[in-house]
Amino acid sequence: MPLSAERKVEYFTRFKTLLSDFTKCFVVEVDNVGSKQLQMTRLALRGKAEILMGKNTMMRKCIREYAEENPGSSVSQLEYTCRGNVGFVFTNGDLAEVRAELESNVRPAPARVGSIAPSDVIVPKGPTGCDPGQTAFFQTLQIATKITRGQIEMVNDTPLIAAGDKVTASQAALLQKLDISPFTYGLVLKQVYDNGSIFDAKVLDITDDVLSAKFIEAIKVVASLSLVLGYPTQASVPHSIGNAFKAILAITIGCETYSFETGDVYKEYLKDPSKFAGGGGGGGGSGGGDAAAEEVEEEKEEEEEMDLGGGMDMFGGEEAGDGNY
Repeated sequence: MPLSAERKVEYFTRFKTLLSDFTKCFVVEVDNVGSKQLQMTRLALRGKAEILMGKNTMMRKCIREYAEENPGSSVSQLEYTCRGNVGFVFTNGDLAEVRAELESNVRPAPARVGSIAPSDVIVPKGPTGCDPGQTAFFQTLQIATKITRGQIEMVNDTPLIAAGDKVTASQAALLQKLDISPFTYGLVLKQVYDNGSIFDAKVLDITDDVLSAKFIEAIKVVASLSLVLGYPTQASVPHSIGNAFKAILAITIGCETYSFETGDVYKEYLKDPSKFAGGGGGGGGSGGGDAAAEEVEEEKEEEEEMDLGGGMDMFGGEEAGDGNY
């Protein structure tokens, strides 16, 4: 039933008000969405977003009039999104939050004859609850079965419908017999409008973690190129300093008459690595003390007390011993 002139004026006024009050919106597809489900979605979004549906011709005309009344407005781009069974979800809040609410309001639905499958349908193997007299029905669909305990059992998981294919009568009948509702329907996000820009809804899948990982990967590439070309950049300077330190340290270790404060630590380690062996951050001498304790334990298994010698005491301070075992 067409809208009356008064209802059309009311609709145009509301649409233009939404275009003025909100800077962001989703373009959603509402195929196979019932009125009750749409009402439940409106209820869930109350206070966060506004849903507006309508005929494409009316929505395009309203957008065109608003763009003419407000020169320079970028909402004219929305006119080209009014294709198919679509509507708008206006919001000024977080797009990710509204998107999560929209995607959570879905309902399972049976496969209807002639409908387009939005996803693949795979019937799991196992008992079907059908009596052996219906074996011919499964054979028609080329489904391998066997009789188990007086009922038909499917031998393998069976791909029944591919995404994008039309549902046939036999496929719909089988799913109905097995009491399977393979599809879920809800408001499907197609495009996003944000302050004059329109982009695909998949862009919202890009999180801060994804951006950080891509940024770090790009920095690594810049640093590698800079090091190869010998051209210093902010990304390559830390690596250049590290490489220079390694070169100086290698020369210092090779020289017996020259060293520097940091190099002494590495030279000392190369002379006696056991001094730096330790467990649980106990300090340089604790590793040697543990080794000495193990030796004493092997030699005197019946001894109740062992002197660990020159490590860290229980309060983190140095013991009085000189650390020689």
